[in-house]
Amino acid sequence: MVNRDGQAAALDDPVGESLRGHHAHLARRLGRATTYLPEVATFSAVTADPGPQEWADLAQLLGRGEFADMFSCAATPPSDWQPVFVLEGRQMIWPGGSRLDRSHGESVTGVVELGADSVPEMLDLVARAQPGPFWPRTHELGAYLGIHDNGTLVAMAGERLRPPGWTEISAVCTAPEARGRGHAARLITALVARISARDERPFLHVVEANTDAIALYERLGFETRKHVTFRGFRTP
Repeated sequence: MVNRDGQAAALDDPVGESLRGHHAHLARRLGRATTYLPEVATFSAVTADPGPQEWADLAQLLGRGEFADMFSCAATPPSDWQPVFVLEGRQMIWPGGSRLDRSHGESVTGVVELGADSVPEMLDLVARAQPGPFWPRTHELGAYLGIHDNGTLVAMAGERLRPPGWTEISAVCTAPEARGRGHAARLITALVARISARDERPFLHVVEANTDAIALYERLGFETRKHVTFRGFRTP
C-alpha cells in the first residue's frame, strides 16, 4: 500500500473535507454534522471523535428513518442507528509527479462532456450498469464525461469528492452490451488529464470484490493508498 504522501492527509476524511471546502455550496449543516443536499449525494460526515450531540445533530439533519451513507468514516453511531450495509474496499491514488497532458485527455476519441441536459440518459445508464450511488443532481459535483454509440450513452465517468488538492473519479460504468471495448480506460484517461491540468491529483474508491475494476485501475497507473470499510446506516 502507498501511504507515504503527506499531501494525502485530506483523503482520510474525503467527505468531510469536500463538504467543508469545494462542495460547501452543496452542503447541509447542523452543529458539526454535515451532509449533501438531497438528490446530490447521500454521503454524511462527522468529526473524528463525535459525541452524542453530533450524532443527534446528524439524525435531525437527515430526518427520522433516513439513510446515512457514512462512506469510509470509522466512527460508530449510537446503537439505535440501524446498519444498512458494510462493504470492504480500497482507496487508490494517482502517483505523485505523474501527469497527463490535458490535450491528450481531450483528444481521446468519442469522449464528450455531459451536462444537466444529459441527466435522463445518465440515470438510464446507471440503472443498467449499476456503478453505485448516482442521483439526479450528482452531476453538480464535477465534470462528467461520456461515450455514445449510435446516439445512446453507453459509458461514463466523472468527478465526485473534492478534498483539497484532490479530485475523486467516480461513476465509472459501461452498459453491458458495450463492455470490453476500452471505454472505461478512455474516460479515466481523459479525467486524469483534466484533473492533473488543475494541479490536482486523481484518486478513487473501489469495492474490494470488484477485482476487474481494481486490475484496470492498476494497469492505468493507480496505486492502493489504504483499505477502507464503507458503511451505511438508517437514522432512528
